[in-house]
Amino acid sequence: MSQLVFLGAPGSGKGTQAKRLAKEKGHVHLSTGDLLREEVAKNTALGEKIDAILKKGDLVDDLTVMELLTANCHLDKSDYIFDGFPRNEAQARLLEERLLKDRPYRGVYFKVPLETLVGRLAQRRVCQKCGAIYNVKSMPPRNPGACDHCGSGHLFQRDDDREGVIANRFNVYTEMVGPILDRYRSRGILVELAADKGSEEVFGELLRRLFGD
Repeated sequence: MSQLVFLGAPGSGKGTQAKRLAKEKGHVHLSTGDLLREEVAKNTALGEKIDAILKKGDLVDDLTVMELLTANCHLDKSDYIFDGFPRNEAQARLLEERLLKDRPYRGVYFKVPLETLVGRLAQRRVCQKCGAIYNVKSMPPRNPGACDHCGSGHLFQRDDDREGVIANRFNVYTEMVGPILDRYRSRGILVELAADKGSEEVFGELLRRLFGD
């Protein structure tokens, strides 16, 4: 097996597929966003550094993210799915040089048209308490407006899940990810999936392309 780098715009479903693949094949799913929040909650020196950056409204710099990933990766013992990093070519180089080094890995790009993303994200609701994600059409909670997982969290729509903001996020992401795709494609390590299909169909194609299942 090899390490996997999942790439896809917000709403492409890469996080959902990463969690499912990790359960199916034994990979460790590393979501950069989750790692940042967990490190802050631990009150470690690194967590305090990250918390100070976030409280100022700044993005966590690449070297700090790499420090976090390195602290949480044991590549000699496990295979990982990297979700949320890299976001640009500079980060892709950093991931190779500082962490992956000579280990084999593959990139997986979840391709979704803008109109599909708008539909998905505009219907997305998030639990204010535990962060669980729902879709008001395809995956609604059992009780409207309340979280099934924690039972008490209120569901809300994020400001960046509104149509005009989604289009801007999509364009920014596409511009940043292009050089990463070219980099991986030129090496023959990129798998490109049409992720505007149903979740089951996408997962089946993911297994087939990566493992021949």
